[in-house]
Amino acid sequence: MREINKIIIHCSATIEGQDFDANDIDKWHKEKGWTGIGYHKVIRLNGEVQNGRAITEIGAHALGHNDDSIGIVYIGGLDEERSPKDTRTQEQLIVMRNLCVELLNEFDSITEIKGHNELPNVKKACPCFDVSDWLEATQLKDVLDDRRKRKAD
Repeated sequence: MREINKIIIHCSATIEGQDFDANDIDKWHKEKGWTGIGYHKVIRLNGEVQNGRAITEIGAHALGHNDDSIGIVYIGGLDEERSPKDTRTQEQLIVMRNLCVELLNEFDSITEIKGHNELPNVKKACPCFDVSDWLEATQLKDVLDDRRKRKAD
């Protein structure tokens, strides 16, 4: 099993309210010439979590960060004019936190949760919300801080 150190959150860059799923993203990524969906988990508008690429496989979602990360994508991220917008539904908000907690419980090596746009050399709005603020609001920042502190000791 590969060592997983971080979770990277993405949006599908689709218009608010338009529901897509892992099969749609798999098709889009294959159309780009990839072997298939690059994300490991997909969060649909209704909060359903679908599996994408197996977590044991290296993702294709964040250039230079795929080897040691899990990619989560939520459906949405754009308003009607295709401008960046936090379009997460109430169900997506709840499930995104729960999924991160599950992954943190499964992989004690994870010490970071980042938005795609927080990575070096990324010039995208994705995931169209401030992940740092979200981590603070959901108390996941405290969990990550404690985990990093324990690893440093």
